[in-house]
Amino acid sequence: MRERLLACVLGAAVVAIATTGAAPGYAAASAPTAVIVQCRPGAAAAVAALVARDGGTATAVLRGTDTVLARVPSARLAALRVAPGVAGVTADAQVHLAGQKWQPDGDPFSMYSVDSLTGALAAFGMQDAKQQNLTGRGIGVALIDSGISPVQGLNTPGKIVNGPDLSFESPSPTLRYLDSFGHGTHMAGIIAGRDPGIAAGKEQKAAEKSFVGMAPDATLVNVKVAAADGAVDVSQVIAGIDWVVTHRADPGLNIRVLNLSFGTDSVQDERLDPLSHAVEAAWRNGIVVVAAAGNDGVTHTAVSMPAANPYVIAVGAADSNGTSGRADDLVASFSTGGSAVRHPDLLAPGRSIASLRDPNSYIDVNYPTGLIPNDASQRFFRGSGTSQATAVVSGAAALLLQQRPNLTPDQVKALLTGTATRLNPQLAPLSGNPLAQGAGELDLQAALTTATPVGAAQTWTAATGTGSLEASRGTAFVRDPVTGIELHGEQDIMGQSWTAASWAARESAGTAWTGSVWNHRSWGGAGFTGTDWAGTPWAVQSFTFSGGSWTGRSWTGRSWTGRSWTDGYWSSASWS
Repeated sequence: MRERLLACVLGAAVVAIATTGAAPGYAAASAPTAVIVQCRPGAAAAVAALVARDGGTATAVLRGTDTVLARVPSARLAALRVAPGVAGVTADAQVHLAGQKWQPDGDPFSMYSVDSLTGALAAFGMQDAKQQNLTGRGIGVALIDSGISPVQGLNTPGKIVNGPDLSFESPSPTLRYLDSFGHGTHMAGIIAGRDPGIAAGKEQKAAEKSFVGMAPDATLVNVKVAAADGAVDVSQVIAGIDWVVTHRADPGLNIRVLNLSFGTDSVQDERLDPLSHAVEAAWRNGIVVVAAAGNDGVTHTAVSMPAANPYVIAVGAADSNGTSGRADDLVASFSTGGSAVRHPDLLAPGRSIASLRDPNSYIDVNYPTGLIPNDASQRFFRGSGTSQATAVVSGAAALLLQQRPNLTPDQVKALLTGTATRLNPQLAPLSGNPLAQGAGELDLQAALTTATPVGAAQTWTAATGTGSLEASRGTAFVRDPVTGIELHGEQDIMGQSWTAASWAARESAGTAWTGSVWNHRSWGGAGFTGTDWAGTPWAVQSFTFSGGSWTGRSWTGRSWTGRSWTDGYWSSASWS
């Protein structure tokens, strides 16, 4: 973990420097912060001198790696970050020597730290009207993603309820519902992970050494749409949203939150886009939709679809800089900044988050540096992105809805944005986009102790959904790997023509799914068995259109890869 440990190997020796506690001689108002300063080539000595001139102390100068370890007055951190010769400043912390066991309470990017920073940890000690601790109990959170694998932390009976598998892997009994990509399991852990054996009411203390997600007793409703390579068409995602709306009140579900940790680069107005209309219909049917703003960087002005819809909660990522407090938090450099027309509504922790690993998944196999050093269990994996931040906010929404079940989606959004904490004004300009933080960083404890807002109803122009399915795809298309033919045009993955007006009317009414039928074709998933929705998987059939045969099982694609699912932040640089 570069953010927590810097080791310089000299011959056979490992030199590690611990920088904890406060140095004498500093006033409380300018208490020093231990930092690792990454310098530009050849600038280490000059940066060390600059630190000294600013009243700090350079504890080590590692010229071989152009690094300075220093203690810097907190008031001078902002200036240091932009000083000549400085490439980056991250917080230092206590070093754990090789072989020492990794623990959540010693990792600033663990779920324990996320729970603590956001206020979820404090929420676990609060109670709802039934005198139950706030843990998300009774709230269903639908996760439309790459599936969920029942790894430890997600394998408690009743934790996961499988909706229909709409992915290209649904024909395979060994892959159906499961996460062969690794993304959905990571999100599920953040939202509602809970290690077995944690007694009710003991979540606060247990989180120090065990894995506890934001809403550890929420029910995860698994709607799988993406396959092992991330391949999925926008029609599958819309079908998944429609299924959630239709089945939101089924026995045992009570779906109140919908997590969408992905996005397309749609090329049409959000008032016309079918994906935008789908999430707005979910919102109007009482479901809090939480969507990722995107990972295109703070200078990018267009948030992803469906976060572009103004009703839903668009989430950007905060960078905690490896500390437990908010004073040095920034907008993560990868988080999409947005524009005056639409930008993130708020931020949540999204850098280097340690959530549940999905062994042998695509991400696990291809990015082994995401594994946490010194974690003997090898259960956890690091990931960065607005995907992770979105999952954090979905868990927070579940806790709010347990506390106050009658909250409308508009009221949930008003509470979360109205109580968010603005970034340190000295550091906020470093993001380069004043809109990127939205209302600020999530403060769940403040939201839980704030009165229900009156008159919070949003009044944006309604989305019609009468636009183009092709335009909604943006640049994300699935294709047949044999013929190379891509799926284009106003048709879904079944080859069924897309009539926007008739679909939009059914979607608005919450009746887009009838039994196993969506868009006039059978997609499976008609009957509930108690834990799964059973039915003949749609992809066992073959469909022919656009001159090529599409069998479902053989599809691969660029869809959601290279931008939103895998992105640069699902790379070895951030899975570490």
